[in-house]
Amino acid sequence: MSNQYDVAVIGAGAAGMMCAAVAGQNGRKVVMIDHASRLAEKIRISGGGRCNFTNLHAGPQNYLSENPHFCKSALSRYTPQDFLALMKRYRIAWHEKHKGQLFCDDSAEQVIDMLKAECDNGHVAWRMPCKVEAIGREGERFVIGTDHGSILAKNLVIATGGLSIPKIGATDFAFRIAKQFGLRLVEPRPGLVPLTFDTGAWEPFVPLAGISLEVGIETGEKKSRMHFREDLLFTHRGLSGPAVLQISSFWRPGTALTLNLVPEVDVAQTLVEGKTTIRKNLGNILSQWLPSRLADGWLQANGFRTDARIADLPDKQLRRLGESLNRWAIVPNGSEGYRKAEVTCGGVDTRELSQQSMMASRVPGLHFIGEAMDVTGWLGGYNFQWAWASGVAAGLSL
Repeated sequence: MSNQYDVAVIGAGAAGMMCAAVAGQNGRKVVMIDHASRLAEKIRISGGGRCNFTNLHAGPQNYLSENPHFCKSALSRYTPQDFLALMKRYRIAWHEKHKGQLFCDDSAEQVIDMLKAECDNGHVAWRMPCKVEAIGREGERFVIGTDHGSILAKNLVIATGGLSIPKIGATDFAFRIAKQFGLRLVEPRPGLVPLTFDTGAWEPFVPLAGISLEVGIETGEKKSRMHFREDLLFTHRGLSGPAVLQISSFWRPGTALTLNLVPEVDVAQTLVEGKTTIRKNLGNILSQWLPSRLADGWLQANGFRTDARIADLPDKQLRRLGESLNRWAIVPNGSEGYRKAEVTCGGVDTRELSQQSMMASRVPGLHFIGEAMDVTGWLGGYNFQWAWASGVAAGLSL
């Protein structure tokens, strides 16, 4: 078994397999190394097992990074349409769910099989399961010490992802290697993650667990302000659903979330103006806009009787009720952490890397791709598109 290669890719996930396939099909001698016995577990579990493999609208505006221009080159060179062309070659059927999110009709396994076949077409060698124990340099080559012996490679690609979902094998490997070679990190933190609240503050809302509705949600101020319009889910411990997952990547500890539970209606104005014409009680009025259990629970939590008539209430109280629905401000005490986070925000500082090749400018031959670096996509297929695009960029450069 040969131990000398042009390229060693560590991490047989979305970005790693894409990179290995491109480099191999370009004539490079490539070895793929992974500590797991199964390929691409994150692809396998994504999208409820159907893999939300890209988003039709993916562009630089859908990514979070301290260096926001970094992702532009790779995303423009490998687009969602390019990945769809690959899917078409393998006759993999897909559908758009909503907001440009694309899923396999059948199974995420099809995407894994396609990437494996692409690697095989590039004659990629596989070392799985294979634990990397140390990485060093000998002249211009990397020496990768593994539990299956040493591997030598001119180029090393780190595609081991971030810290999210440790139960499927996530580790800090990429960050340790970056530190070993003197590269800066942007402090990692959980992204696309449910947020939690102090037990006492959340107690009035516990009975609302299981309720879902579309809301406006925002956090931050001025230039850092971020807003989404997505579905919200009340849970026993806090808030979840796409709205909270989206905003969580932008939320900072100690700051508030502001939610608009009735984004189509100015509730205060409607209630005050309707005092002389609307005969319904508050519970019935709010049930026009909200799930009835939420309408009743919200009134009780805010000190209103559900059978109160708006004609009998002062304008000040109606405005307070309207404000509570249109601008509900609440401060999370934290998140569910990496255990429930879909991605890791932060990572290898992209100012250390070439946006053309993903190579570390101070360590020739060392590349980082995918989630390992400080580029985090929105919920809805954007992170897979970054995996494909960054993998292709690195693969073409090798």
